[in-house]
Amino acid sequence: MDLNFKSVLLAIFTFLIIGLCHPLVIKTEYYFGTRPWWIWLICGLAAVVGALFVADDFISTLLAVFGASLLWGIGELFSQKKRVERGWFPMNPKRKNEYRPSVEGTDSHSDEKEER
Repeated sequence: MDLNFKSVLLAIFTFLIIGLCHPLVIKTEYYFGTRPWWIWLICGLAAVVGALFVADDFISTLLAVFGASLLWGIGELFSQKKRVERGWFPMNPKRKNEYRPSVEGTDSHSDEKEER
Protein backbone atom coordinates (compact mmCIF):
# COMPACT_ATOMS: atom_id res chain seq x y z
CA MET A 1 0.00 0.00 0.00
CA ASP A 2 1.45 3.35 -1.07
CA LEU A 3 0.80 6.35 1.12
CA ASN A 4 0.35 9.77 -0.43
CA PHE A 5 2.33 12.11 1.79
CA LYS A 6 2.03 14.97 -0.69
CA SER A 7 -1.58 15.51 0.37
CA VAL A 8 -0.61 15.80 4.01
CA LEU A 9 2.26 18.15 3.15
CA LEU A 10 -0.09 20.23 1.03
CA ALA A 11 -2.50 20.53 3.96
CA ILE A 12 0.33 21.55 6.31
CA PHE A 13 1.69 24.16 3.90
CA THR A 14 -1.82 25.51 3.24
CA PHE A 15 -2.37 25.86 6.98
CA LEU A 16 0.97 27.68 7.33
CA ILE A 17 0.29 30.02 4.40
CA ILE A 18 -3.11 31.02 5.76
CA GLY A 19 -1.66 31.28 9.27
CA LEU A 20 1.14 33.57 8.12
CA CYS A 21 -1.19 35.83 6.14
CA HIS A 22 -3.22 36.65 9.25
CA PRO A 23 -0.42 38.44 11.15
CA LEU A 24 0.77 39.93 7.87
CA VAL A 25 -2.64 41.61 7.47
CA ILE A 26 -2.47 42.93 11.03
CA LYS A 27 1.04 44.32 10.63
CA THR A 28 0.30 45.81 7.21
CA GLU A 29 -2.74 47.66 8.55
CA TYR A 30 -0.87 48.81 11.66
CA TYR A 31 2.12 50.27 9.81
CA PHE A 32 0.64 51.29 6.44
CA GLY A 33 -3.16 51.26 6.76
CA THR A 34 -5.20 50.01 3.82
CA ARG A 35 -3.10 51.86 1.21
CA PRO A 36 -1.07 48.79 0.14
CA TRP A 37 -4.17 46.80 -0.86
CA TRP A 38 -3.12 47.05 -4.50
CA ILE A 39 0.21 45.36 -3.71
CA TRP A 40 -1.76 42.44 -2.25
CA LEU A 41 -3.87 42.43 -5.43
CA ILE A 42 -0.91 42.38 -7.83
CA CYS A 43 0.96 39.72 -5.84
CA GLY A 44 -2.16 37.59 -5.43
CA LEU A 45 -3.03 37.74 -9.12
CA ALA A 46 0.57 37.07 -10.09
CA ALA A 47 0.67 33.99 -7.86
CA VAL A 48 -2.63 32.64 -9.19
CA VAL A 49 -1.66 33.25 -12.82
CA GLY A 50 1.80 31.84 -12.15
CA ALA A 51 0.20 28.68 -10.79
CA LEU A 52 -1.32 28.11 -14.21
CA PHE A 53 2.12 27.84 -15.79
CA VAL A 54 3.91 25.67 -13.22
CA ALA A 55 4.15 22.06 -14.37
CA ASP A 56 4.50 20.47 -10.93
CA ASP A 57 1.03 19.97 -9.40
CA PHE A 58 2.28 20.32 -5.82
CA ILE A 59 4.08 23.64 -6.40
CA SER A 60 1.26 24.90 -8.60
CA THR A 61 -1.29 24.19 -5.87
CA LEU A 62 0.83 25.89 -3.22
CA LEU A 63 1.25 28.94 -5.46
CA ALA A 64 -2.51 29.07 -6.07
CA VAL A 65 -3.23 28.78 -2.33
CA PHE A 66 -0.74 31.57 -1.65
CA GLY A 67 -2.33 33.78 -4.32
CA ALA A 68 -5.86 33.11 -3.07
CA SER A 69 -4.75 33.88 0.49
CA LEU A 70 -3.30 37.21 -0.63
CA LEU A 71 -6.49 38.07 -2.51
CA TRP A 72 -8.58 37.15 0.54
CA GLY A 73 -6.22 39.30 2.60
CA ILE A 74 -7.39 42.43 0.76
CA GLY A 75 -10.83 42.13 2.34
CA GLU A 76 -9.26 41.28 5.67
CA LEU A 77 -7.11 44.41 5.45
CA PHE A 78 -10.20 46.61 5.26
CA SER A 79 -11.91 44.55 7.97
CA GLN A 80 -8.85 44.98 10.15
CA LYS A 81 -9.19 48.75 9.88
CA LYS A 82 -12.77 48.43 11.18
CA ARG A 83 -11.59 46.19 14.03
CA VAL A 84 -9.02 48.84 14.99
CA GLU A 85 -11.68 51.56 14.88
CA ARG A 86 -13.84 49.47 17.22
CA GLY A 87 -10.91 49.14 19.62
CA TRP A 88 -10.45 45.41 19.13
CA PHE A 89 -6.84 45.86 17.96
CA PRO A 90 -4.26 48.53 18.82
CA MET A 91 -4.18 51.70 16.74
CA ASN A 92 -0.91 53.03 15.39
CA PRO A 93 -0.55 56.40 17.17
CA LYS A 94 1.33 57.80 14.15
CA ARG A 95 -1.77 57.26 11.98
CA LYS A 96 -4.57 58.35 14.34
CA ASN A 97 -5.99 60.79 11.79
CA GLU A 98 -6.74 57.95 9.34
CA TYR A 99 -9.40 56.37 11.56
CA ARG A 100 -13.02 57.34 12.17
CA PRO A 101 -13.79 58.15 15.77
CA SER A 102 -15.67 55.20 17.24
CA VAL A 103 -17.96 54.96 20.21
CA GLU A 104 -16.78 52.40 22.75
CA GLY A 105 -18.61 49.10 22.39
CA THR A 106 -19.97 49.80 18.91
CA ASP A 107 -20.49 46.74 16.77
CA SER A 108 -21.51 46.11 13.18
CA HIS A 109 -25.21 46.02 14.10
CA SER A 110 -25.31 49.38 15.89
CA ASP A 111 -26.94 51.14 12.92
CA GLU A 112 -29.77 48.61 12.95
CA LYS A 113 -30.37 49.19 16.67
CA GLU A 114 -30.58 52.96 16.23
CA GLU A 115 -33.21 52.68 13.47
CA ARG A 116 -35.65 50.74 15.68
